Amino acid sequence: MPTLAIVGAGPGLGLSIAKVFGGHGFNVALISRSKDRLDALVAELGGAGVTAAAFPADVADPGQLTAALTEAAARFGRIDVLEFSPHAGLTMVQPQDVTLDALRPQVDALLFGAVAAVQAVLPAMREAGSGTLLFTTGGGAIAPYPMLATANIAQAGQRNWALNLHKTLADQGIYAANVAINLMIADAGQALDGVPHRAPDDIAQDYWELYTRREAAEHLIG
Repeated sequence: MPTLAIVGAGPGLGLSIAKVFGGHGFNVALISRSKDRLDALVAELGGAGVTAAAFPADVADPGQLTAALTEAAARFGRIDVLEFSPHAGLTMVQPQDVTLDALRPQVDALLFGAVAAVQAVLPAMREAGSGTLLFTTGGGAIAPYPMLATANIAQAGQRNWALNLHKTLADQGIYAANVAINLMIADAGQALDGVPHRAPDDIAQDYWELYTRREAAEHLIG
């Protein structure tokens, strides 16, 4: 069975993506910091007939993240699809107020974390001649929001790298794409009045279509 690894797995979009891919026969490796939260997700997925396992790690710690992905590959076999969507917090920082200390947590998690994750799974993908790398960002990676200056910097770097990976790996059978979500991820009953939104289950279907079609290197939701 193929394996999906979700870095930054949570009870919202991550769980929905796990259910969609799991429903198509994928094993699912869930990676985030909280073991208790991961165990709850594994139990919920198990109830839905999806084989999943938890691999706790701090995405901002390259050693922990590499170890988690290595353990996941040992548990399930090669990682066929990497979905990278961790959260580093949405601290409000205006462009003129950006400092190295304010920027570092975003870069550590969103950019350096992405590099560490890809380094952990890419060699096996290249050896097999197939694989998928999906990177999730906010819409600010494309059209920046001034109040999210630090997140925008890190996500824009991640997006740039994802597009470059697509250009250089496509002819080796490896598909890379950036998914920029420019709306609130929420069900209708949870969305804020007047705020554009889509349900996580609906968005998860976009990820499956990207995986199956393997066409666009960038997908904007919102």
